[in-house]
Amino acid sequence: MSDTVNRPVGRRTFVLGSAAAAGTAALAGPLATSASAAGFGWSDDGSNYVVDTGASLIFKVSKTNGDLTSLVYKGTEYQGYGGKNSHIESGLGASTVTISQSGSTVLISVTYGTLKHYYAARSGENNVYLWTNKADTSVSATRYIVRVKAGLFLNDEPDSYTYAPTAIEASDVFEKSDGQTRSKHYSKLRVIDYDYIGWTTGSVGLYVVRSNHEKASGGPFYRSLLRHQSADGGGLYEILYYGENQTESQRFGLQGPYVIAFTDGGAPSSALYHGNLTTSWADSLGISGYVAASGRGKVAGVGISGRNTAFPYTVGLANSAAQYWGSARSSDGYFSIAGVLPGTYTLTVFKGELAVYTSSVTVTAGGTTTLNTIAVPSSNDPSNASAIWRIGDWNGSPSGFKNADLMTYAHPSDSRAASWTGNVVIGSGTETSAFPCYLWKDVNSGIIVYFKLTAAQAAAAHTLRIGVTTAYANGRPQVVVNDTWTSAVPSPPSQPSTRSLTVGSYRGNNYTFTYSVPASAWLTDTSAYNTLKIYVASGSGSTSFLSAGTSIDAIDLLT
Repeated sequence: MSDTVNRPVGRRTFVLGSAAAAGTAALAGPLATSASAAGFGWSDDGSNYVVDTGASLIFKVSKTNGDLTSLVYKGTEYQGYGGKNSHIESGLGASTVTISQSGSTVLISVTYGTLKHYYAARSGENNVYLWTNKADTSVSATRYIVRVKAGLFLNDEPDSYTYAPTAIEASDVFEKSDGQTRSKHYSKLRVIDYDYIGWTTGSVGLYVVRSNHEKASGGPFYRSLLRHQSADGGGLYEILYYGENQTESQRFGLQGPYVIAFTDGGAPSSALYHGNLTTSWADSLGISGYVAASGRGKVAGVGISGRNTAFPYTVGLANSAAQYWGSARSSDGYFSIAGVLPGTYTLTVFKGELAVYTSSVTVTAGGTTTLNTIAVPSSNDPSNASAIWRIGDWNGSPSGFKNADLMTYAHPSDSRAASWTGNVVIGSGTETSAFPCYLWKDVNSGIIVYFKLTAAQAAAAHTLRIGVTTAYANGRPQVVVNDTWTSAVPSPPSQPSTRSLTVGSYRGNNYTFTYSVPASAWLTDTSAYNTLKIYVASGSGSTSFLSAGTSIDAIDLLT
């Protein structure tokens, strides 16, 4: 994992961060305390509970609805833009709000119907710890948003609205005068790639450190809202559930802690990161749905054989109640996933983002489930099949294809995007980089792949495979070979029903289409190029980049 860091002259901003940058954090990180925490405690100003952390942070929570109404760090107010507070979703409305203090911890509890939300402060820390327990669908709560005043941090990032005044799709994708696009959807990174999000001026940092997402949905490779900036301020998100291009049902239960952390400009302390944050001090606070470390278990695997060492491997655990993941060690595939709620999970081994192995594993409270070496069958990795030619790698993502990286933080119409049309010649050396990562019915359907066959190859039937990672409006490939043989229109696989390709996400359900091409379809002249035309079939969708489309993982012709 790597950080995406922008350091312009003058005011600076950290966009997103991972554990890789933790070692470079300034000494006075978010756990740094003041010389004295004598001011620690809380008071009541009539409308809000006022919490003094005894460090450099004082915050307020509304006694009426549980909104965070003030965040004052070193005398500067950071909370608020557009007259809005920081809160769950767009605000809960009238709630029951209580406060208590236990030694060095202050806890504010908010109850709104079946939803419970919590704020906690620790003596001498410039942090606000948050938990949210959504029990069912009776309350809409899919995010917590920290609303930050305008002008405090640099505002020209990929998800910034200020300099992109023209809406080009719905009311959430915008275009600048130079043709570059901006949207709050364009997070660029997957959940597995970051530990915190936020901004820094170089002397003040404001971040949201994410939770472990055990009750979120979508798995380790999911992308969702992270932050946005607009003319009247900015927002930092912790996503509790996000429906855009979602592959899983919503999970319920307690999520957290996630942390609002102020620093002296450096990255947040790694002690706050999900999985590293020791919350033993919260064990006795009475937080609804809270499970202490003693009530959790661990899964450890001694290794994974049958790996392609050119790719990273991730091990995921998932059931209807929770999700977890961990990276497999590159040398031998060793992995360890701690802090797991008791239960039976589907264990999935991912090569890149492609599932190549699944099994079942049971986790018990206080125990470690140790697994012997997992052997990935050769047939489970489509890359192991012998191919006449192949475009891309079978890794569950469109990485390496034309415009693939840009599409995680830009709209397909962005001025930085290379042309979405253009045909591909096998043997050119640019097969993958020249092939567009996405195909749309109304944009580049009918793209042509040129290739030659030997006499022996032309005399035999072959299987053509096209792997996809998601689809919009049931877009799926139909192929034509040499303008004489046309495949049937395949049935659409299960895919998310929302926008995907235009909001920075290719992560749907990986699926492989196979086509049995008869020998009669090939040209017998070995000096001539065969043609494969790939069309997008669907009766749904709109026009242009909202017409039916699909994202490509790999394409190959098997021997």
